[in-house]
Amino acid sequence: MRYWLLKSEPNVWSIEHQKKMGTKGVAWEGVRNYQAANNLKKMKKGDLCFFYHSNIGKEIVGIVRVTKKAFLDKTDKKNRFVAVQVRFKKKFKKSITLEKIKKNKKIAHLPLIKQSRLSVMPIDFKSWKIINKMGKI
Repeated sequence: MRYWLLKSEPNVWSIEHQKKMGTKGVAWEGVRNYQAANNLKKMKKGDLCFFYHSNIGKEIVGIVRVTKKAFLDKTDKKNRFVAVQVRFKKKFKKSITLEKIKKNKKIAHLPLIKQSRLSVMPIDFKSWKIINKMGKI
């Protein structure tokens, strides 16, 4: 299993929107950055992803599970980009702000800090555990 972080603007698609999609989940589509798209292509069914509210809030708010590996993104008319299917897993009792993440030296290497504009990024297992603990899971 691999671990990831997916960014979404909460006024466009929030953890609450994701939760309302139920067990079927929804396609994580619209990614148009090649590095982020390559990360989507590496995802496997069962992988876990932090759900990050970008721009408004700048915080990790929960976890989603990949339920279908990469497939052509139907919103891309040129068929160059992919999407994955994700399903809501849980919401953090306490969201983890970007500010708190930056203050934790054990996870200072994360792409969330180093490549702040990247919308889909890998998370190593050690950092995954630290962030879960910060979110009281």
